[in-house]
Amino acid sequence: MMDKPKIGLALGAGASRGMAHIGVLQVMEELGIQVDYIAGSSIGALVGAIYASGVSPKMMEGIALNIDTKIAYDISVPRKGFIKGKKLEDIVRLLTRNKSFDELDIPLQVTAVDLVKSKRVILGQGNVARAVRASISIPGVFHPVYMDNMVLVDGGLLERVPVNMVRNMGADIIIGVDVGPKGQHTPSTKLIEIIIQSFEVMQMEIASKNTIKDAIMIVPDLDLENPLGFDEVAESIEAGRVAAMEVLSKVKGLTKAKE
Repeated sequence: MMDKPKIGLALGAGASRGMAHIGVLQVMEELGIQVDYIAGSSIGALVGAIYASGVSPKMMEGIALNIDTKIAYDISVPRKGFIKGKKLEDIVRLLTRNKSFDELDIPLQVTAVDLVKSKRVILGQGNVARAVRASISIPGVFHPVYMDNMVLVDGGLLERVPVNMVRNMGADIIIGVDVGPKGQHTPSTKLIEIIIQSFEVMQMEIASKNTIKDAIMIVPDLDLENPLGFDEVAESIEAGRVAAMEVLSKVKGLTKAKE
């Protein structure tokens, strides 16, 4: 009898659109699809870390619906970024119970970009909250993270959906969730929005040149006006649920076929 194939989940970058990841996780649990490995980029790293720490998707929905940006964001004089990131890191530390990677319920890796060596960095050791804080550091918006002679910023800069990471972790079946923009932005009137939209234009260009192969992709239909806000959480979670329901029957069939 062959071993059950390992399922890897790659959760992509996309600012507050990443609340759709919660809906995807809810559907996976409802269908009895067990995740063996998780790789996350930016908001995908945040959601993946909380889930891998043992927080249920239903509880994650309740937290997301009630979070206040004043609690999560510590605005600063923009020398390194508009948001220091310490408050958000403290929240992640609380939700992950200050675990290190080797204490998680599900193996996790997150991606960041080192500005010193101009390359992607895979974080999978040490404190989870600190690694997540690095992975979500949108340049110009959040202060970067200084770690081991590296200057780390948002992992989505070079890899929006880290399918190759979760494949290298040992996954046989890969489910990728892409919550990034699809090419249309609302006209910007604020500096922080211009920075984020510029960052996302670079993401889209890089993603268009990196074809994702051998992965089952879930692409929620999202059109948010405020990519840093939490005022459209319910809509994002529902979009994740709808998109997941449309494709996850393929995962169940593929699992049986491999068995």
